[in-house]
Amino acid sequence: MSERLTHLDERGHAAMVDVGDKPATSRTAVAQGEVRMAPATLAAIRDGHVPKGDVLAAARLAGIMAAKKTPELIPLCHTLLLTKVAVDFEMDEAASRLLITATVRCNGQTGVEMEALTAVSVAALTIYDMAKALEKGMTIGPIRLLEKSGGKSGEWRRETDGD
Repeated sequence: MSERLTHLDERGHAAMVDVGDKPATSRTAVAQGEVRMAPATLAAIRDGHVPKGDVLAAARLAGIMAAKKTPELIPLCHTLLLTKVAVDFEMDEAASRLLITATVRCNGQTGVEMEALTAVSVAALTIYDMAKALEKGMTIGPIRLLEKSGGKSGEWRRETDGD
């Protein structure tokens, strides 16, 4: 690992990394998070009985939009031409939670991990917003990177959930 922090200039000021000389490669990142809630809240989302409307449709669109806006939210992220953003949900009724998985791809000079993590985060916040009239005690997290590929560092996969 480098001794020098890549997002600081010689004077210690925040700086965006110059990736202009790096080759463009195919890059993918997959992130996951969850929203834990009462069984009745999960059932209302599943059955479409949430007063604000279709929770999962709104959360999917919010996650996709968030991935595309990541450089506007995270100060030192590069603007990337994303080729895919997918936000998927899995209802885990046994644990009374909604799992959110975001997959983001691009052909670029830097990775898409932050875009995948941002998509999951905003999808989770949207679920909370849509269902908070039913339950204010929902819990968001953990949010984590599951895997990434492409670029100089190559493949990486989380070995354990760490939950």
